[in-house]
Amino acid sequence: MLQRIVPLLLAVALLIGPFAARTALAASAAPARIDAVLLLDVSKSMNTSDKNNLAGEAMKMFIDMLSTQGDKVGVVAYTDKVQREKALLEINSAADKEDLKDFIDGLDRGAYTDIAVGMEEAVKVLENGSDPSHEPMIVMLADGNNDLDESSGRTQSESDQELKAAVEAAKQKGYPVYTIGLNADGKLNKQILADLSSQTGGKAFVTDSADDLPQILSEIFASHLKLKVVPVQSITANGSFQDVTVNVPNSSVLEANISIMSAQPVTVKLSDPAGKEVAIPSDEVLLSKSSTYSLIKLLSPEQGDWKLQVKGVSKDKIDINLVFNYDLELKIDTPASAAYKKGDTVDVLSHLYASGTQVTLSDLYQDMNAVLLVTDVDAGTTEEIPLDNSGAEFKGSFEIKESHDYELKVRAEESSFYRESDIVKISAKTGAAPTAGTGGSAPSQEPLQDEGKSSGLLYYIIGGIILLVAAGVALWLLRKKSTRGFVGQIVVEVLDGNTGEKTYPQYKRLSGFRGKFTLHQLLQLAPELKETEKLVFTPGKGDRLLLKGGEGLAVERSGRAADVSRGLELKSGDRITVTLQAVDKSIMLEYLI
Repeated sequence: MLQRIVPLLLAVALLIGPFAARTALAASAAPARIDAVLLLDVSKSMNTSDKNNLAGEAMKMFIDMLSTQGDKVGVVAYTDKVQREKALLEINSAADKEDLKDFIDGLDRGAYTDIAVGMEEAVKVLENGSDPSHEPMIVMLADGNNDLDESSGRTQSESDQELKAAVEAAKQKGYPVYTIGLNADGKLNKQILADLSSQTGGKAFVTDSADDLPQILSEIFASHLKLKVVPVQSITANGSFQDVTVNVPNSSVLEANISIMSAQPVTVKLSDPAGKEVAIPSDEVLLSKSSTYSLIKLLSPEQGDWKLQVKGVSKDKIDINLVFNYDLELKIDTPASAAYKKGDTVDVLSHLYASGTQVTLSDLYQDMNAVLLVTDVDAGTTEEIPLDNSGAEFKGSFEIKESHDYELKVRAEESSFYRESDIVKISAKTGAAPTAGTGGSAPSQEPLQDEGKSSGLLYYIIGGIILLVAAGVALWLLRKKSTRGFVGQIVVEVLDGNTGEKTYPQYKRLSGFRGKFTLHQLLQLAPELKETEKLVFTPGKGDRLLLKGGEGLAVERSGRAADVSRGLELKSGDRITVTLQAVDKSIMLEYLI
């Protein structure tokens, strides 16, 4: 079982707490630290959800892969009470990690479950020990079900109220809660876990097997730190050394983490880009080993192709993954003016920064793809505009098409990481036009020649006013419709037709959208899924959704082809599948209220 934990958990935990290391860009470079509370349900109901205690092993592996110094980890184990807890411990040595792992090994199961108790305590642990300069987070592993002790007098209503207060506290203090729901016995209460995550800015994951935990943790932390796992190579050992190339793409890499997973012991050698053999371990290369994995950390590695030589037991499969850590931030230059008008062209520049210093290495920019995301706040639509990366910057422009408010954000990515800038707001709404007739011209002194003409003129004026009022009401109703909100959420899963792999369910709340949104927006504008921008959701009657568009896309509901050209109405519980043409992937959606 542990072998299945290692491949992805290694790739995850390594991202979180990088070593203090030298960097070619700035001697003081150091990535952000985290303060993590691991929140574990240790009630007896977990005996069926996780009978091999893989959750504990996964959490121990996570701790093992943190930085040698700087990060903080706390543990809260709960049933219907706090079974055991460990306050945030700053990791400064290998002994600190062993202390945390021994603590997890010593956890016992209890009879009952009260989620509110665990959540409340996790928030307190962060409140009492979190560093303001660190990134706080709670990782909760549970089955989502309460099982209260009737003899205690505790009621479900009391538990619900305390949970609500704890979640609100986490939300106010900026503690995202990532929930992992174990559903091995089919009794998972996924809604309560989804609500915990969505309300605090975290993400919710569901699995039928505890074996999936490392993959889920990988997604949580890779998403949190905007990094990617880079598969290097899988080999079948032949009893001799086999060469594997590890490419360090640029000099801004603070740390390269090479994880080698095997059911049998392996021996490794390493050479730098100049061909010189590097000792493992040494001052610049750290090594961690167990019976199922080896982990090599390169501190501030030289750019270029490193050669890894791996020798394993004949016929043993060996998987190798690579995770880079960067001290890079993406910033968008504030436009010259925050106020524009319809038809204006807005020029946009964006730069990468390392330790607060602008990066001027053009190669780094040229290795990345960057887009400008322009959100029309009034219309609720987002346009994606490719940016030029030929120099030491990302640059581009867009034309303001309507007199609306806009939000600008730049996203840049390459194979091992991505970055997003903060949002810049601009407005193209004009001020009220001067009221006519307020100037200094004197009224006409000519007498009225005909009272009938005067009355007729009055009727025309009154009629004109009525028409203007009617037009105003119509425009108001149209605008109200265009900014109408949504309720509920959509559960999203993506199936890869080539590998058969399916992502974990993502719960996307719709309350942040107004008027309309595209499926591409719901999928966070993933470039490979760009064709989903053809599908547009608008509010329907009775809290329903209306899906339109989709030319060239196949949409199915209940196994039958659905015509969305004229609008497909979705009620709570409806499921649809969208098959893409450009990539061999299908997107499964479920609308829930």
